[in-house]
Amino acid sequence: MKMIKLLATGTLLAALGGCATAVSPVGNGLFFTDVSGPVTASDNAAASKTGKACATNILGLVAGGDASITAAKEQGGITKVANVDYRSNTVLGLFSQSCTLVKGE
Repeated sequence: MKMIKLLATGTLLAALGGCATAVSPVGNGLFFTDVSGPVTASDNAAASKTGKACATNILGLVAGGDASITAAKEQGGITKVANVDYRSNTVLGLFSQSCTLVKGE
C-alpha cells in the first residue's frame, strides 16, 4: 500500500511538473525560475521610458495575456524603441509569467 501511494505521488508530480513553463535561456528550474534576457536592440540610445506587457499560464490549463512588443510600447507610451528584453518566472511548474520589456522614447 505504501508503494502504491509513493508511485501515485510520483506520477502526479511528474504529470504536473513543467505544465506551466516560460522562456528561459537556461531552462526552467524544478522549483523556481526567475530569468531575464535580451530580444533585440537598436541604435536609438535614448531610453527614458519603459513599457511592460505580460502573459500568464496557470497549471498549463489557463493561459492569457498580451506580451507583445506592441502592447509594451503602448503601455509605456513609446514610439522609438531602444531595446527589448524579456523577464520570465515560474513557480513549481504551476504558474508561469513571461513579460516583454521595451525601453525607448
